[in-house]
Order: sequence, then C-alpha cells, then structure tokens
Amino acid sequence: MARPVTIFTGQWADLPIETMCKKAKEFGYDGLELCTWGDHMEIDKADQAYCDQRKALLDQYGLKLFTISTHLVGQCVSDNIDERHKSILPPYIWGDGDPEGVRQRAAQEVIKTAEAAKRLGINTVAGFTGSPIWHLLYSFPPVPPEMIRKGYEDFAKRWIPILDEFQKLGVRFALEVHPTEIAFDIHSAHMTLKALNYHPAFGFNYDPSHFGYQGVDYVRFIYEFSDRIFHVHMKDVYWNDAPGAVGVFGGHMEFGDNRRYWNFRSLGRGKIDFENIIRALNDIGYKGPLSVEWEDSGMNREAGAAEACEFVRYSDFEPSDVAFDDAMQRD
Repeated sequence: MARPVTIFTGQWADLPIETMCKKAKEFGYDGLELCTWGDHMEIDKADQAYCDQRKALLDQYGLKLFTISTHLVGQCVSDNIDERHKSILPPYIWGDGDPEGVRQRAAQEVIKTAEAAKRLGINTVAGFTGSPIWHLLYSFPPVPPEMIRKGYEDFAKRWIPILDEFQKLGVRFALEVHPTEIAFDIHSAHMTLKALNYHPAFGFNYDPSHFGYQGVDYVRFIYEFSDRIFHVHMKDVYWNDAPGAVGVFGGHMEFGDNRRYWNFRSLGRGKIDFENIIRALNDIGYKGPLSVEWEDSGMNREAGAAEACEFVRYSDFEPSDVAFDDAMQRD
C-alpha cells in the first residue's frame, strides 16, 4: 500500500481549521499535518478534551493525523531573538520581549507540544530549532572554530532537556533541515547529532527543496540519515542554472521575484528529482506520510494543492518484493 499523502497546514493558517479539513478532503488528501498557529492546533488550549475534539473533526472528514508541527515557536528556543520573532509568536510567549525569557517560554511550549501530540495519539512533532550561530555562516570577520563549538554547546544545552521530555512521552522531534536552523545541510546535520550525543528522540523532517537550491545532495541525505528520518515534506523548488543578478542568499528580494536565483514551486514544476527520492525512501524502509508543503508565489494555492496531491500519488510507489528476473530462473 502506498504511503498516506497529507498536507501541512502552515501555509493555510489564515483559514479556520474546519474549512481546511473540507478543502483537504476536496483536494484528495488522506490527512493533515497540523501547524500550531492560527486555530489549527492551539497548544495553550490542548487539554485532552480539546485534542479529542480535533481528532473527531478530522474523523468527520475522513482525514488522518500523523504529525503536528512547531516551526514558529521551535525557532525561538535557540535563536538570537529580535523584533522579527514577535510577529511569529503568541503574545504569551513573546511577553516583554526579553530574549532569554522568550527562549525559555518557547522551550516550555515545545514540551507542551509533545504532550499534546501524546494526547492526540501521535508520536512525531516536526519543526525548527533556531540557531545561535546562523549569523556566523559566512566567515568574515573570520570566525574562530571555538565560536562554532560554543554555539553547538549552547544549542545542546537548550534542546537536550526538551528531548528528554519527548523521550519520556514516547514522542520524537523532527527538525526540518533548513537555512537559519542549527542543521541546514549534510555536514551541519552530522554536527547537530553529535552535539546532542545522538539523542534517540531527535531526528529530521526531510524536505528536499532546501537542499536543492543550496547545491546539497538531497538523495544522499536520505541514505546518510536513514534511521533519523522521522517525517517527510514534499516540496519543490526551481533555481536558475545561468548566472543572474541575485545569488543563493536572495539579495533581500521578496519570494516570488523573478530575479531571484531560486523560488519554491508547486510539486512537479521545479527541479527536484522525486523519482530518486521515492526510491531512496523505499530503500531505507520509510513508511510514514508524504506531507505536501505547498509554496508557490506564482500559482493559485487551491489549484496547486490539488495538483500536488495527484503528483505525489503518481510519484509514490511500493518497493518490489521480488527480483525482476526471478521468473527467468529454474527451480
């Protein structure tokens, strides 16, 4: 049986949760990956009764739930906090905006998200972690290795207690490897695991789009972290092969600007090789959902979401249970 196809609701949080359920069913999805903003999954309200109501609502529309996601709050656990973060946080976490207070409140909210996942009967929370050292990416003024080491130590100090609570609950945290996070490519993902002493509750939300425009081998990532891929986002991206006016860092241009080096696109309309991704996921035995994260600044999102569902169903296939030439051999 092919893997379930879900849609991440993060880009749809302007819609009420029931409206999103109706649309997802109309688009053809098997389930939702609920974001923890808008009214889709409100962690401060998520007692057992609330979680039971969410499950009943999804059941009403024939939708399944495998994952909830804490990208916005998770970002603030180990980030360098400034005024940008105020716009992505609930007021009760932003508080007076004192950076350390924000980080501490965000950490507690991530733990509460794991508790909500447990009440919902699921075992995976996807999201971001933030990074205390992303601003050091380009090494000028020269960055002493000690600064990077201390950054990973600070990250681990903040996240290991969170992951310990996840482990007690039987819930896993899946970091979406992504620019601005502590892990943004293969090498930094290895460094992150090492900093966490390979904590069993920590793994990855695999999203190939963020590797493609960086020039990172996104199929190799699957094989290198085969036991740590807890969740999969299906998202496409297009990048220009010819030199242009703006490089990989975006030139302070808005998403969708045609002068950018890269832009996200609806599935099947970019350059990501989903054929080899599916084969690699089959090789490592990944059986979880394929969750569409739909982002395309140049396309109607409802048409795109419906098309993306069809694309994933067409692209996904089960591995063979026989060698293709077995029938040619004698007993």
